[in-house]
Amino acid sequence: MSLKQTARIISTYAGDTSGVCSALFELGGMTVMHDASGCNSTYNTHDEPRWYDTDSLVFISALSETEAILGDDEKLIEDTVRAVRDLSPAFAAIAGTPIPMMTGVDFPAVARRIEEACGIPAFGFDTDGMHSYTAGASKAFAALARRMVREPEKKTDGLSVNLLGLTPLDFSVTGTERTMKRILEGAGVSVVSSWAMGSTLDEIADSAKARVNLVVSSSGLGAAKVLRERFGIPFVVGTPAGPAFNGEILDALRQSAADGEDRILPVCDPGAKCLVIGEGVTAASLAHALTLETGIPARAVSATDGFPELDAMRVPQATDEDDLIPLLDGADTVIADPLYRPIVPPGVRFVSLPHEGFSGRIWREEIPDLAADLSGFLEKNGLGRSQQTMIRKEHP
Repeated sequence: MSLKQTARIISTYAGDTSGVCSALFELGGMTVMHDASGCNSTYNTHDEPRWYDTDSLVFISALSETEAILGDDEKLIEDTVRAVRDLSPAFAAIAGTPIPMMTGVDFPAVARRIEEACGIPAFGFDTDGMHSYTAGASKAFAALARRMVREPEKKTDGLSVNLLGLTPLDFSVTGTERTMKRILEGAGVSVVSSWAMGSTLDEIADSAKARVNLVVSSSGLGAAKVLRERFGIPFVVGTPAGPAFNGEILDALRQSAADGEDRILPVCDPGAKCLVIGEGVTAASLAHALTLETGIPARAVSATDGFPELDAMRVPQATDEDDLIPLLDGADTVIADPLYRPIVPPGVRFVSLPHEGFSGRIWREEIPDLAADLSGFLEKNGLGRSQQTMIRKEHP
C-alpha cells in the first residue's frame, strides 16, 4: 500500500473480503475470514444489511499474533474442519485479509486440505483487504460458476437469463433484485437464477439452463466469463434503470440469445458535465439512462476495482482520492454517495445517491430503487425532463 492510497478526506469502499462474504451470504455455505478476532464486526455491522434478518455462517478465524508470525495454518484448517462437521454447510470458503497476505498463506492449498477432510467443495480466496468488494465478489461468483454450476439437461424453451452481480453492497435491501425480476418477467423473459440475492444454491447450480446472462454490476463479470467459457452463454452488461434503458437491455438480451454475442450497453460521454461516481457498471448505467430519459449528457467514474469491460463503456477508473479529484474538474453536477461531498468543488451541484458499499448503513433508508423509479429520483433532484431546458441555459 502506498501513501497515495491513503484517503485523507473521503471514506473507502468495502474491502474484497467483504465482497466474498456478501456474494456467498445466502447460499448455505460457510465463510471464514482469516483475520484477528473482532474484525468481522466491520463486515456484519457496516457491509451486511441482511445480518440481523437472515441466518448465515460467516466466521472469523481469530488469528493471533503468534500464529501469524509462526505460520500456524494447521489451526485454521482444524478449526474449519471441526466447524464444517458440526454445522454441515453446503461448501466452505476461506477469505484472506491483510495479515495473511503479508505472511504468504496459500489459501487454495488450505481449501484443498479442508475439502479432502470434509468431502464438500471448499474455496480459498487470496483476498487481501487492499482491493474493493467488487474484486472479492467477482472471485467468489467465478468460483461458483466454475465448481457449482452443473451441465444442463436442456436449455429453457423461451428466452431466459441469470442475473449476475447482485449483492447489497451495490443494491442494498431496497427490493431492487425483485424489481429487476419483475421487469424481465413482465417482458416474457424468465429468470433462472439471481447471483446471489433471492436464489438458492440449487437454483444457481441450474444456471446453465439460461440462454443469456445479464451482468448488473462488475461483481458479476467473473462469473459471466466462466459461464461463457464452460457453457457458451453470452452476456449483456447493464443495470436496469428507467424504461428507455430497460428497453435497450431487453433488446440486447434477445439479440445475444439469438447470435451468441456479448453486448456491453452503457456508453458514457467523456466530455459530459454531469458526473456519476460509484461502481463502474451501475454508475455508467445510471449516466446512460439519465441521458436517455432527459437528454442531459452524463458520464461515470468507477471508484471500485476496474475490469477491462469498463473501457468499452468509456468509464475511467479512480480508486484513489488523488486520482479522483482531478476528474471532477469541469463538472457542473455530481451524483454520488454523500461522503463524496467534501471533495466536490465549490459551485458544483451535488446530488446525493447513497451507496451501501461506501457509506454503509448511514443513509440506508435513503437508497432508492432506481430500477423501479428512476424518474422519481430524477425529478426529486431536479434532473427530470422539465428541468433539462433550464440546465442547458444555466450551463451552455
